[in-house]
Amino acid sequence: MKYQNVTHAKFIERMNRFVANVELDGEVETVHVKNTGRCKELLLPGSDVMLVKTDNPARKTQYDLVTVYKDGLGWVNIDSQAPNQVVKEWLDKSPSLFNNITLLKPEYTYGKSRVDFYLECAYRKIFIEVKGCTLEIDGIGYFPDAPTERGVRHLNELAKAAGKGYECYIAFVIAMPGVRKVLPNVKTHPEFGTALAAAIEAGVKVLYLPCNVLPDELSIFKSNSTSVWQTNRL
Repeated sequence: MKYQNVTHAKFIERMNRFVANVELDGEVETVHVKNTGRCKELLLPGSDVMLVKTDNPARKTQYDLVTVYKDGLGWVNIDSQAPNQVVKEWLDKSPSLFNNITLLKPEYTYGKSRVDFYLECAYRKIFIEVKGCTLEIDGIGYFPDAPTERGVRHLNELAKAAGKGYECYIAFVIAMPGVRKVLPNVKTHPEFGTALAAAIEAGVKVLYLPCNVLPDELSIFKSNSTSVWQTNRL
C-alpha cells in the first residue's frame, strides 16, 4: 500500500491516544494519530514523522500521522489500519501458503468476534486474524504494546475454530524493518501470552509477516517458502 499526499513533520507531543502536536512548516499542527497503542518508544519529541493529508476539508484534524522514524531502526508504520490492507494485498497475490483462493471475506463474523479474514482454498477453510506489531526491543518484536482484551477474545475464538477443523492463523504484520519474529508482551499483558500459548496448543498457527517500510509505503516481503512465514512455536 502506498500513501498519497504525504508530508514530513517533527513530532512535539501526544495529548491523548488520538491526537498529537507536530511541527509542520514552522507551525504547530494538531494531527490524528492512527494508532491507539502507547508507542512510547516511537513518539518522542523531535522524531521525524510522516503525515497524510485528509481529503475532507471539514475534518477537525487535517492530517493523519502514519509513520515515525526510530533511531537505530528506521521508519516504523503505526497506522493501525495498514496491517489489514497489506495482508489483503498479499492474499490477492495468492502467496504460496494459500494458493488458488476461491473465496475471500474480510471482517467475517465467527462466534462472538469478527475475524479479519475468512478464505477458502479448494477443501481448506481458513481464518486469519491480523495483528500489527510496532514495538521492538533488541531486534525482536513484541505484541501488544498496550493491554488488548479484544486480542485475547480473538485468540480464544480461533482456538475454538481450530478445534472444529478450521485452519486458523494469527498473523503478525511486522511494520518495522529488520525484525523477523514477534513474542507476546507478557510484561504488559500476560493474559495475551497465556491465550496465545493456549491457541497454539489448540492448533492455531503463527505467521510472521515482515514488511518493507518506507516513509510513504508498506508492503509484506515476497514469500517464496512457507517455512519463512509459518511456525507452530514461539
